[in-house]
Amino acid sequence: MKRRQQRGFTLLEIIVALAVLAITLGAIIKAAGDYTANQAYLRDRTLALWVARNVLAEFQLENAWPGVGERKGTAEMGRAEWDWLALISQTEESELRRVDVEVRPLDADETDPLVVLSGFLWQPDQ
Repeated sequence: MKRRQQRGFTLLEIIVALAVLAITLGAIIKAAGDYTANQAYLRDRTLALWVARNVLAEFQLENAWPGVGERKGTAEMGRAEWDWLALISQTEESELRRVDVEVRPLDADETDPLVVLSGFLWQPDQ
């Protein structure tokens, strides 16, 4: 009598296939999560850069000679509130001031700024 050969997968083969599938899906889910977190970080950084550029542009448009020191403020950008700190310092050139603008999310507790943008202001003609 001929024995009929059975077709199909053994339990061990199914377990190995499921393990490979689980590892693959885990890697895909982790990559998607990392991508999403990175997108949120880049969005926040872009908005913070826009805030810093706006603050620097406002200094330039004031056409006033700012004193050396700090200026603080808040701004709204992208449905979020941002804290900014402008550090104004004298340069070696007497008619030139350096402005470093640091921007953080409003609810951040003295964390490192997301963006630091530097610019220079020329003393306006009087």
